[in-house]
Amino acid sequence: MKPFIECSSVAAVIARDNVDTDMIVRIERMTTLKRGQFAPWAFEMLRYRADGSEDPGFVLNQAPFREAKILISGANFGCGSSREMAVWALDDFGIRCILAESYGDIFYNNCLQNGILPIRLQADELASLAAHARAGALLRVDLRATTVNVEGGDPITFEIPAQQREALLNGWDDIDKSLARSQEIIDFQQRDRRLRPWIYDLYTQA
Repeated sequence: MKPFIECSSVAAVIARDNVDTDMIVRIERMTTLKRGQFAPWAFEMLRYRADGSEDPGFVLNQAPFREAKILISGANFGCGSSREMAVWALDDFGIRCILAESYGDIFYNNCLQNGILPIRLQADELASLAAHARAGALLRVDLRATTVNVEGGDPITFEIPAQQREALLNGWDDIDKSLARSQEIIDFQQRDRRLRPWIYDLYTQA
C-alpha cells in the first residue's frame, strides 16, 4: 500500500451529500475490470453524457481539476454497498485524500486499507475550503501534523485514530500490520503451546 504523508493539490468539489458507491463506480464495471483499470470509469454517471461524451459541466472534466488528488464533498460520502472497487476507482483516478462531513463506515475503512486518507471536517470548514478550491487554490494535507490548509492559510486540525495514522504513514494495510508483529505472534504461540498443549494435540490429530 502507498504511504500517505502529505499531499498538495488542487481539490475537486462535488457539492452533494450521499454520494454512494454506485455513483463512484457502477456495479457493471466490477465484473469486467481489474485494479488499475478503473480510472476512466470513476464517477461515470456524472462524467459522461448518454452518448458517451464528456460532460464539460462536471468538475473532474475541467482543468485543472482533472489532476486533482483531493476531493471535497458533503455528508455520508461512500454510502451504499460495501464494494471496495469504489475505492480502487478513486485510487486509479489519482485521488489520495477525501474531505467530507461523514462517510459510509465500510467505505471509510476501505479507504484506509488502500492508502486513501478520508478526513472528517465540519460543514463550515468544508464550505471555506471548497470556496478556495473552486478558485483553483492549492490545498495541503499533512498527516504527520493532522492539518489541512489552503497554502499560506491557517491550518484546520482533523482527528484520526493513532493506529490508523501510523498505518497510513507507513503504508501498512491489516496484513502488513500483522506481519510486522509476526515475532510476537510466534512468541505467543510458543507460550500457549506450553500452557495448553492439548489444544495443539487436538489440531495435530485432526
